Amino acid sequence: MPRLLGFLIILLIGWLIAKGLSKLVSLLLSKIGFGNLLEKAGLKQFVARANIDIGGLIVKIVYYFVLLIALQFAFSAFGPNPVEQLLTTIITFLPRVIVAIILVVIAAAVAKVLKDLVLSVLAGRSFANLLANLVYGLVVALGAIAAVNQLGVATTVTTPVLITVLGTIGGVIIVGVGGGLIRPMQQRWEGWLQNLSEQLAAPPQNTPEQPARAAEPADQTGYVGDPGQTGYAGDPGQGGYGGDPGQAGYPGDPGQPPRQ
Repeated sequence: MPRLLGFLIILLIGWLIAKGLSKLVSLLLSKIGFGNLLEKAGLKQFVARANIDIGGLIVKIVYYFVLLIALQFAFSAFGPNPVEQLLTTIITFLPRVIVAIILVVIAAAVAKVLKDLVLSVLAGRSFANLLANLVYGLVVALGAIAAVNQLGVATTVTTPVLITVLGTIGGVIIVGVGGGLIRPMQQRWEGWLQNLSEQLAAPPQNTPEQPARAAEPADQTGYVGDPGQTGYAGDPGQGGYGGDPGQAGYPGDPGQPPRQ
């Protein structure tokens, strides 16, 4: 009787904890916009067609996970028993399921980004959609294989397939995206080199000349000439030079006419 009472008490406490944690996880998923995350990852339409609520599935997994832990503790009140061992195995397996779901969601988000990248790089080419869908499918397949590997299902088969898919994705990205970028990058390099050659061939720019000195005022008068000499014209705006006054002649020699 005491063991049964302990079993019921532990089970009741575990049930209350499971209900509280499930509500907390549901609130957290709504706060972070888990539905928008699925839409960006491209999984919303797939989930809608499969009639699966990923958010509700995660909430239920958390609820039953905590409830199973409570059951394990409750059955441990009766001592070692097969039910406790079975619950221990299930509890150990459930975290792998959660990690597998997260891997699939992340792989789908990465696949959507790579698909958009391939479409933008190879825009206008006839094989752009085919290559983008191929990359998307390969990345999602990679996530699915990683999820199955996380669950521990047929690891001897999934591990080689995982390596093969990873190598295929790398080759597709290198050949497809790299090949599409060869011509655009060549044109860009040609433009850069042409601009550089034009700048090197251009003559150096002269420094601005110093402003000319202000002209001297043009209203100065000329110099006065010596007596007896005619003046000469001054600079523009200046007066000429005055001549010397006349001088008296010298007396001539006897018997000679006066000089003119």
